[in-house]
Amino acid sequence: MSLPNESKSALSQTKSLYRTYTTGMSRAQFERDFQTDSKRLKALYREALGDVINPETGQEIGFFEKSGRLTSALTKRMNPTRRLVFGASIAGFASTFVFSGLFFTVLLPLSFTAMATLLLLELLEKFDVKEEIDLAKDIQISLLPSPALTINGLKINSFANTASDVGGDYVDVIETEAGVYYIIADVSGKGLSASLYMVRFQALVHLLIRKLNPSPKQLFLELNDYIKSYRTDKTFITACAAFFPKDKNTFTYVRAGHNPPVLYHGDTDSTELLQTPGFALGMTRTNRLENFLQESEIELKPEDSVLFYTDGVNEARNLSGEEFGLERLRALMDIYGSLEPSTIVGKIQSSVENFIGDMPTVDDITYSCIKRNPVKKSTAPQEAEIVE
Repeated sequence: MSLPNESKSALSQTKSLYRTYTTGMSRAQFERDFQTDSKRLKALYREALGDVINPETGQEIGFFEKSGRLTSALTKRMNPTRRLVFGASIAGFASTFVFSGLFFTVLLPLSFTAMATLLLLELLEKFDVKEEIDLAKDIQISLLPSPALTINGLKINSFANTASDVGGDYVDVIETEAGVYYIIADVSGKGLSASLYMVRFQALVHLLIRKLNPSPKQLFLELNDYIKSYRTDKTFITACAAFFPKDKNTFTYVRAGHNPPVLYHGDTDSTELLQTPGFALGMTRTNRLENFLQESEIELKPEDSVLFYTDGVNEARNLSGEEFGLERLRALMDIYGSLEPSTIVGKIQSSVENFIGDMPTVDDITYSCIKRNPVKKSTAPQEAEIVE
């Protein structure tokens, strides 16, 4: 008969349970989660309390009034039934410290059970919402272009990373009979609202291009008309649009309050910022925007490359609060601009990751590098002329 060492078995079970609960957890992850939760609690606390100075006395409100405001703010987030159960449970807990007897002895575990049930229901709802957000993220990712495209003689490599589960950055590549449109944009705000606006914006861009085949400037004017048609809508969008016509070494480009693209010149091994004036979409009337938007035609030789990006790249911060900055981004193009777009995208990604370290990103990071394929020269041998 074998005698198992039960203490050892219990220890193994404890270790297994510990590993289960700590899977995927690291010190850096714990610090990020702690900072995020702390910020959310502080924001809730400030929102619930509001103005803590009594206007009549000019003094700070007391502890009990603060507690009442905080409790009210929490319970308003519940539906009426749960709010009633929560209030009854709090009253039940409080009464057990004041009164005694069989009824109040039974009331304590009932109140505890009710509170635990409410917590379980809130967690289940949170999981349901998380599943819906994950589905929304999958849909948003499916709308993004492939990270590596070769189309109409162009090599286009892109990178996209959202600060939250879903984001408001938009990047798209649309092929038409006349050429290729490239659009990158940043919707004001973050999270679910920005992502929903981005999806609506993308649908409109595709509709306008398929219907009108507009120039980049015409496209932005049409988009601004649509955005400004909703008077209560305070959203604005910074964007860049470029059109690469077939069989031409140029592209037409316009910028609406967006970060200036970085153009690498292969013949001089130098970079240039494509600075053109223009307001963000949704910030002003279309007739005024038309006067400020400037459309430019840029030469793009096979040895050149151009980088489009959102402000999440240059505004990425490290633990010291220092920004990655446009100068670092431009220096990377100075060094790697002659390489393949996939290599340039990878170098920027690794540089940003090394710079921010364990600091969580606070804004979406999106960028693309575009390069024109060199025209292949025919190498077929010419037939020699036969002389009789």
